[in-house]
Amino acid sequence: MITFEKISKNEAVNTYIKKADETLIALGYTEHSFAHVRKVAFTARDILLALGYSEREAELAQIAGYLHDIGNVINRVDHAQSGAVMAFRILDKMGASADDIATIITAIGNHDESTAFPVNPVSAALILADKTDVRDTRVRNQDIASFDIHDRVNYSVKKAETTINEEKTIIELKLMVDTSICAVMDYFEIFMGRMLLCRKAAEKLDLKFQLVINEQKLM
Repeated sequence: MITFEKISKNEAVNTYIKKADETLIALGYTEHSFAHVRKVAFTARDILLALGYSEREAELAQIAGYLHDIGNVINRVDHAQSGAVMAFRILDKMGASADDIATIITAIGNHDESTAFPVNPVSAALILADKTDVRDTRVRNQDIASFDIHDRVNYSVKKAETTINEEKTIIELKLMVDTSICAVMDYFEIFMGRMLLCRKAAEKLDLKFQLVINEQKLM
C-alpha cells in the first residue's frame, strides 16, 4: 500500500518538487517548494481527520498535497493536469492500487483555479489546503520597492490560521494583514477566485467557508 512516508522519501518525487520550484523561481512566482507542499499535505490531512473521514482518506489527501505542484516542472500552464499525469506514472510504478491512484490524481488534476472543481472530499481538502497557504515567507523578492501586487499581498499577511469550528459547520481562514503594505481590497483583487473556490470546496465537505481579515468577517 502506498503511504505518505514512502512518497515523501522518494528521491524522484523530491527532485520533481525541487525542479518545479526552480521553474517558478525563474518565472517570478512565490515559493512552491517543500515548505508549501508539506504545509498543504498536512493541512489537507488534518481537514479530513477533523471532519471524521477515515485515516486512509486523510492519507490520500496528504499524498495529493505533497504531489500537487510537480507539474510545474513542465510548465505553469495546465500544471494541475501535467502533475496528475506525472503522479499517475510515479504511483503506478510504486505499486499503488488503481483506486488510490484515481483518487490522488483526480485531486491533483482539479486543484488549479482555472480548471478546478471539488469532485470528491480528497480534492476538496486539497483545494482548501492549497488556497489558504498565504504567508509572508512565500515571497522570494527581497526588494520591497520592486514588489508586484502578488508579492505585496503575500508579504502583508503576518499571520494566517485555518480552523474548523467545534460544530464542524464552518472552516475559517483568519488573516492578520499589515495594511501599510497591502490594502485589503488588493487581497480580494488577487485572491477572489481562490476564495470562491474555497467556498465550493467547503460545501463539498458540508461546511461553510468564512474569511476573516483583521478580525472583520468578509465572506
